[in-house]
Amino acid sequence: MISVSADQLGLFVATLSVAILSPGPGVIAVSQGAFSLGRKRALPYGWGLAIGASVWCLFALLGLTVIFRVLPWTLAAMHLLGGAYLLYIAWKMWVHAVDPLPDPMTGGRGLNFWAGMALNVSNPKPALFYSAVLLSIFPAALGLADKGAIYATALSVELLFYTALASLMALPWLRDRYYDMKFWIDRGAGLAIALLGLSLVLNP
Repeated sequence: MISVSADQLGLFVATLSVAILSPGPGVIAVSQGAFSLGRKRALPYGWGLAIGASVWCLFALLGLTVIFRVLPWTLAAMHLLGGAYLLYIAWKMWVHAVDPLPDPMTGGRGLNFWAGMALNVSNPKPALFYSAVLLSIFPAALGLADKGAIYATALSVELLFYTALASLMALPWLRDRYYDMKFWIDRGAGLAIALLGLSLVLNP
């Protein structure tokens, strides 16, 4: 029996939607992938990003942030590992900015579902966000059905967002602009992700 109300779930959706619109490594990466390879190749990557982000909601529901509070070094370790992975992604974007555009049918081997999951799982900040939001909106005592409904809601919002983003950024007129400015867009995306990675490493 679900005890959380429709109003609570609606507020959760609104809060999550506002937060997810702020540019992060996932938004930057799926946009760049859709620009260069098109919607068909970017969608699995976007779905991986969505599920990777929703994993942190699941962990928050299961009490992962309690572990972070009891053992602070685990959060610091996640920051360092996540930051290192983001810096690796940024380096690849920067180096390959000079490469010609890949063939949409054969290129972008790294742009797949598992790579998308890895990118969002590497960033522990959503765990803290989900924990704070869950505590502020929902009652402390949640049953299994309540947790299932909250997770399903979070996953739906994440999937809808990344599907829409990959589809929008693959529109022909946007892709044409990308073709004209590939070097600078790739370098800018790499720099933005590098800064996000550094913020994780320097603020454990």
